[in-house]
Amino acid sequence: MSPDARPTPTKLQPPSADTLTTLETIVGAEHALRDPKDMAPYLTEWRDRYRGKAVIVVKPGSTDEVAALLKCANDARAAVVPQGGNTGLVGAQIPDESGSQIVLSLERLTHIRDVDLASNTMTVEAGLTLADAQQRAETVGRLLPLSLASEGSCQIGGVLSTNAGGLAVLAYGNARDLALGLEVVLADGRVWHGLKSLRKDNTGYDLKNLFIGAEGTLGVITAAVLRLFPRPAERVTCMAGLRDLESATELLARMRDAAGPMLTAFEILPRLGLEFALKHGSGLHDPLRAPHAWYVLLEVSSPLAGETVHDLVQTQLADAIETGVIEDAVLTTSDRQTGELWKLREVMSEVQKYEGGSIKHDVSVPIAQVPEFILRANDLVELMIPGARPVPFGHLGDGNIHYNVSQPVGMDKDVYLANWEALNAAVHEIVLDLGGSISAEHGIGRMKRDLLPHAKGAVAIDLMKSIKASFDPNGILNPGKVL
Repeated sequence: MSPDARPTPTKLQPPSADTLTTLETIVGAEHALRDPKDMAPYLTEWRDRYRGKAVIVVKPGSTDEVAALLKCANDARAAVVPQGGNTGLVGAQIPDESGSQIVLSLERLTHIRDVDLASNTMTVEAGLTLADAQQRAETVGRLLPLSLASEGSCQIGGVLSTNAGGLAVLAYGNARDLALGLEVVLADGRVWHGLKSLRKDNTGYDLKNLFIGAEGTLGVITAAVLRLFPRPAERVTCMAGLRDLESATELLARMRDAAGPMLTAFEILPRLGLEFALKHGSGLHDPLRAPHAWYVLLEVSSPLAGETVHDLVQTQLADAIETGVIEDAVLTTSDRQTGELWKLREVMSEVQKYEGGSIKHDVSVPIAQVPEFILRANDLVELMIPGARPVPFGHLGDGNIHYNVSQPVGMDKDVYLANWEALNAAVHEIVLDLGGSISAEHGIGRMKRDLLPHAKGAVAIDLMKSIKASFDPNGILNPGKVL
């Protein structure tokens, strides 16, 4: 049986008619969807890789309503699948195919409860989109540095539940590093009021970080205290062309030494990925005078105004060209040029769909091992699927590589995608051999659930199961995901 066809655990029960009536009463009839057409957007992953069924979709409008819903479901031993913006990439937000699970959408929890400029924090509800949170921070002269391709639709609760990464991890950390406190509803309906803005709190176990990255299996995040930062007064963006990945890691070391925490982004793109972007993207052009095997997109920013950042980057690039570390480079001089360079990176995943099937990996390895990982993985791909086209790109600055592989030209898409599990397993073995992780920022969900025991080991899995049993003894929260 495939992981995606896993049945509902036997101790869980489909909600009765009375239970469904209670759920509907809690949120109001207009926020309880039972018609298949109304439920459809909540039952399909945006890439159409995962589809499920649900008995009801409920959309609470407050933490109290979330608490009442979970208490009702727990009493009835009914499975609940929490869902944010439905932008996840591993199927964690999609119910199974039994048609007996409850989808709990947080989309109505959109209030900004507090903005504290003295503490540089913002308290927001889980259904607020990341873009709206960024915009609110900007209106008060602050920066919320978390940035994702899906920021227009992904929600704060989902971002935290998957411990999302994004483009600025190098300087600001993952989602976990940006959350100071949480409000979480537990499986039995109790509410953990952990909305603190403290930088230091050394009182017992760190409960907050158990919920962040748990993908809704331990509790439902309903609000969070997020860290804010000064907005950059100066920002310099650069695209550099390089002959190989070893040169990219050398450039990273140089820029880190020179810029320190001002180095906010350091992304790699292969020539093939750039060609896909130029071919299928809108309004894009080749950033350099000649093609290069690899490209680095880097950004240095500072809260202090002046020419120091521009001069620093220019000096480092000139030295890197002189010593042969890079072959060519361009610095942006306007917001328009900066946007054009970043768009090449932002469309990197999207444009691959126009080249047919793409088998994807979200992995991390030690930064020094990135060149070896990509070389070994490319050799493996050619051996397993001759003519397949690797498109490895992503966050070299933190070792997170999106190792995507486009189908060979002319191959049937379904025939190619039938290799997904075998290629995943082979690539992940290389990752683990290099001391890496099979999931860097997308989570485990349904996609990687069966891979987790091999990646984590027996002791870690036993500890995780113990935590799950303690927080959710009836197993109602997102069953079949992660563990």
